[in-house]
Amino acid sequence: MSSKPTDSELEILQILWELKSATVREVNEALSKNKDKEVGYTTTLKLMQIMHEKELVVRDVSSRTHIYKPLISQKDTQVNLVSKIIDTVFNGSPSQLVMQALNSKKSSPKEIELIRKYLEQMQKQ
Repeated sequence: MSSKPTDSELEILQILWELKSATVREVNEALSKNKDKEVGYTTTLKLMQIMHEKELVVRDVSSRTHIYKPLISQKDTQVNLVSKIIDTVFNGSPSQLVMQALNSKKSSPKEIELIRKYLEQMQKQ
Protein backbone atom coordinates (compact mmCIF):
# COMPACT_ATOMS: atom_id res chain seq x y z
CA MET A 1 0.00 0.00 0.00
CA SER A 2 1.70 3.15 -1.22
CA SER A 3 -0.02 5.45 1.28
CA LYS A 4 -2.21 4.78 4.26
CA PRO A 5 -5.83 5.83 3.69
CA THR A 6 -7.28 8.40 6.08
CA ASP A 7 -10.47 7.63 8.00
CA SER A 8 -12.56 9.51 5.42
CA GLU A 9 -10.84 7.68 2.57
CA LEU A 10 -11.51 4.36 4.31
CA GLU A 11 -15.22 5.22 4.44
CA ILE A 12 -15.18 5.78 0.69
CA LEU A 13 -13.17 2.61 0.08
CA GLN A 14 -15.72 0.60 2.11
CA ILE A 15 -18.44 1.83 -0.24
CA LEU A 16 -16.37 1.11 -3.35
CA TRP A 17 -15.46 -2.37 -2.10
CA GLU A 18 -19.14 -3.10 -1.63
CA LEU A 19 -20.32 -1.57 -4.93
CA LYS A 20 -17.19 -2.59 -6.95
CA SER A 21 -17.40 0.75 -8.85
CA ALA A 22 -19.35 3.96 -8.42
CA THR A 23 -19.73 7.58 -9.40
CA VAL A 24 -18.99 10.40 -6.99
CA ARG A 25 -22.75 10.96 -6.63
CA GLU A 26 -23.35 7.30 -5.68
CA VAL A 27 -20.55 7.39 -3.12
CA ASN A 28 -21.81 10.71 -1.75
CA GLU A 29 -25.35 9.32 -1.34
CA ALA A 30 -24.02 6.24 0.46
CA LEU A 31 -21.89 8.41 2.76
CA SER A 32 -24.89 10.59 3.60
CA LYS A 33 -26.94 7.50 4.49
CA ASN A 34 -24.18 6.34 6.85
CA LYS A 35 -23.92 9.68 8.65
CA ASP A 36 -26.28 11.74 10.79
CA LYS A 37 -25.86 14.70 8.47
CA GLU A 38 -25.56 15.16 4.74
CA VAL A 39 -22.06 15.07 3.26
CA GLY A 40 -21.31 17.75 0.67
CA TYR A 41 -20.91 16.54 -2.90
CA THR A 42 -17.86 18.73 -3.50
CA THR A 43 -16.22 17.33 -0.35
CA THR A 44 -16.72 13.78 -1.63
CA LEU A 45 -15.45 14.78 -5.09
CA LYS A 46 -12.30 16.37 -3.66
CA LEU A 47 -11.59 13.35 -1.45
CA MET A 48 -11.98 10.97 -4.39
CA GLN A 49 -9.68 13.15 -6.53
CA ILE A 50 -7.06 13.00 -3.77
CA MET A 51 -7.55 9.23 -3.53
CA HIS A 52 -6.93 9.01 -7.28
CA GLU A 53 -3.69 11.00 -6.90
CA LYS A 54 -2.65 8.69 -4.04
CA GLU A 55 -3.42 5.68 -6.28
CA LEU A 56 -6.06 4.32 -3.91
CA VAL A 57 -8.67 4.39 -6.69
CA VAL A 58 -8.69 4.37 -10.47
CA ARG A 59 -10.96 6.69 -12.46
CA ASP A 60 -12.61 5.78 -15.77
CA VAL A 61 -13.08 9.03 -17.68
CA SER A 62 -14.38 7.49 -20.92
CA SER A 63 -17.90 8.78 -20.28
CA ARG A 64 -19.22 12.11 -19.03
CA THR A 65 -19.74 10.68 -15.54
CA HIS A 66 -16.48 9.40 -14.12
CA ILE A 67 -16.54 5.94 -12.58
CA TYR A 68 -14.22 5.13 -9.66
CA LYS A 69 -12.95 1.69 -8.66
CA PRO A 70 -10.72 0.74 -5.74
CA LEU A 71 -7.11 0.00 -6.65
CA ILE A 72 -6.36 -1.61 -3.31
CA SER A 73 -8.16 -4.66 -1.99
CA GLN A 74 -10.09 -4.71 1.25
CA LYS A 75 -8.10 -7.69 2.50
CA ASP A 76 -4.70 -6.12 1.75
CA THR A 77 -5.79 -2.89 3.42
CA GLN A 78 -6.98 -4.74 6.51
CA VAL A 79 -3.74 -6.74 6.74
CA ASN A 80 -1.58 -3.62 6.40
CA LEU A 81 -3.59 -1.56 8.91
CA VAL A 82 -3.84 -4.37 11.48
CA SER A 83 -0.10 -5.07 11.18
CA LYS A 84 0.65 -1.40 11.77
CA ILE A 85 -1.69 -1.31 14.79
CA ILE A 86 -0.11 -4.46 16.25
CA ASP A 87 3.37 -2.98 15.84
CA THR A 88 2.64 0.54 17.08
CA VAL A 89 -0.13 0.12 19.65
CA PHE A 90 0.31 -3.43 20.97
CA ASN A 91 4.11 -3.60 20.98
CA GLY A 92 4.12 -6.32 18.30
CA SER A 93 1.75 -8.65 20.20
CA PRO A 94 -1.19 -10.02 18.15
CA SER A 95 -2.63 -11.69 21.26
CA GLN A 96 -2.91 -8.33 23.05
CA LEU A 97 -4.81 -6.95 20.04
CA VAL A 98 -7.20 -9.92 19.99
CA MET A 99 -7.86 -9.76 23.73
CA GLN A 100 -8.45 -6.00 23.58
CA ALA A 101 -10.79 -6.43 20.62
CA LEU A 102 -12.79 -9.13 22.41
CA ASN A 103 -12.98 -6.99 25.58
CA SER A 104 -13.99 -3.82 23.71
CA LYS A 105 -17.16 -5.04 21.99
CA LYS A 106 -19.66 -7.77 22.74
CA SER A 107 -19.39 -10.67 20.32
CA SER A 108 -22.45 -12.59 19.17
CA PRO A 109 -22.65 -16.34 19.85
CA LYS A 110 -22.07 -16.91 16.12
CA GLU A 111 -18.91 -14.78 16.19
CA ILE A 112 -17.63 -16.59 19.28
CA GLU A 113 -18.18 -19.91 17.54
CA LEU A 114 -16.26 -18.69 14.47
CA ILE A 115 -13.40 -17.54 16.71
CA ARG A 116 -13.39 -20.89 18.51
CA LYS A 117 -13.23 -22.79 15.21
CA TYR A 118 -10.43 -20.55 13.96
CA LEU A 119 -8.40 -21.14 17.12
CA GLU A 120 -8.92 -24.91 16.82
CA GLN A 121 -7.66 -24.78 13.21
CA MET A 122 -4.59 -22.81 14.33
CA GLN A 123 -3.80 -25.40 17.01
CA LYS A 124 -3.87 -28.19 14.42
CA GLN A 125 -1.27 -26.44 12.24
